[in-house]
Amino acid sequence: MERTLLLVDDEENIASALTRLLRRDGYRILRANSGKEGLELLARNEVGVIVSDQRMPEMTGVEFLSRMKELYPDTVRIVLSGYTELNSVTDAINRGAIYKFLTKPWEDDLLRANVEEAFLHHELKRENARLNRELQEANEKLLLINQELEQRVEEKTREALRNLNVLQVSQDILERLPVAVVGIGEDGVIAVANQAAQQLFGAGGLLGEVANEVLPEELLSCIASAGDGEQEPGKLRLADGKELVVCRCSRMEGVSRSRGVVLTCMPDQ
Repeated sequence: MERTLLLVDDEENIASALTRLLRRDGYRILRANSGKEGLELLARNEVGVIVSDQRMPEMTGVEFLSRMKELYPDTVRIVLSGYTELNSVTDAINRGAIYKFLTKPWEDDLLRANVEEAFLHHELKRENARLNRELQEANEKLLLINQELEQRVEEKTREALRNLNVLQVSQDILERLPVAVVGIGEDGVIAVANQAAQQLFGAGGLLGEVANEVLPEELLSCIASAGDGEQEPGKLRLADGKELVVCRCSRMEGVSRSRGVVLTCMPDQ
């Protein structure tokens, strides 16, 4: 980015000498012979550093630079004047209106070094401001993301609670059915067995047991034939003499992603 320097001095020879000295450092140099003209130039140009004389008609350097602090706070402001005027600029220095006080006559290398330092200070301020803006934008985006995540978590939590409630109701209904319900996974393990099934086939517990080991042989044959399609209701006599009405024996598929066999039956009254 181009470095723009504004020189404000009502003495033409001083302004010309400063221009010759500082131009070698590659600055874009603007010149004004009064505070009023300096204000007009600043309204049309983006300036990084201002070097102003103290003794000027209508508006002193301190007055001019104090206004610059209010209008263009990012500028770095240097006053150039004599030793005898130090007291008049001390308050402005303390208030931050002036970055540096340099004396006339100046030492060329020292003046150039101070102007270079002022530009580095200006660029550091701009970079910090840019980083702060980016940080603020990132924080705002993060806040939105967190709000969205919290909303999604709330929605998922409500959905999970609804599903849990539905599951509890379904389980309660399943347990209260007068019909025995047995669900067997593809691995042959009983995954579902309601209270009626427990009473009918095994008071010791069916859940987690291998179907081939705990269910009657006659019922296993019925279950094996479910691979050919849903079985129609019919009666089945067990080896112990019990007669069952097999209401349905079918594969679990379709809407449910479960795989296996579901069996419903009840004693023949």
